[in-house]
Amino acid sequence: MDADRYLELFELDFARLRETATRDLGAAVPSCPGWTATDLVHHIAEVYLHKVEMMRKDAWPDPWPPAPDPAGPAAYLDRGVAELRAEFAARTPQDKTLTWYDPDQTVGFWIRRMAQETVVHRVDAELAAGESIAPIPDDLALDGIDEVLVVCLAYVADKWPEELGDRLTGADGRAVSIEAGAERWLVRPGASGVEIARGGGGPAAASISASISGTPHDVLLWLWGRVDGGALSFTGDPEPVERLRGLLKDATQ
Repeated sequence: MDADRYLELFELDFARLRETATRDLGAAVPSCPGWTATDLVHHIAEVYLHKVEMMRKDAWPDPWPPAPDPAGPAAYLDRGVAELRAEFAARTPQDKTLTWYDPDQTVGFWIRRMAQETVVHRVDAELAAGESIAPIPDDLALDGIDEVLVVCLAYVADKWPEELGDRLTGADGRAVSIEAGAERWLVRPGASGVEIARGGGGPAAASISASISGTPHDVLLWLWGRVDGGALSFTGDPEPVERLRGLLKDATQ
């Protein structure tokens, strides 16, 4: 996907998110236990502003977070998205900026990350509003699957293994095959890290213990813990699947 496509989908998902999340700010968010829609809106605004500060200063924002916005959650969200849009418009995707992902220190990383962040939280807002989840386009969903597995899970396991605790140190190398549409990934967690093989090849293929398959939309939302997997097909040993789900939860907190 290119930056224009990410930004196009970002705008569509943000519009849906804002409309559903601000309708009832007291509504519980079932996919984020303990949160109300107010907490969700505040979190999204803060995420946007945090990335704006990183791009402006090329440094981690400090002090952070800012004081609560006296204008209220919806106004805070509008401020956050306006500043993020302006920052993206003033730069090119190739411009250098600080990110937490060492292999990609460009504005393009944040364009991708904010598109994926927004679609997941758009789903949270729909769940809070009690509405049907709007379909996630295949290109965004497939890209999101790759991002959460490679950029979030595998990178966190390598860079900050302590974040994954016993789930990682106790992993025994049994692989899980993930199929979404025509795409496939093999995920093999072990005590020393998480190996991701795109396309289903590589050494991990010899140690497949379980398989998950479904549409890109359904697989992405299961990986992010937003759905229970009822729309997916599972085969093989459930233990590696449960471990994968737990590792993803820890890696994406």
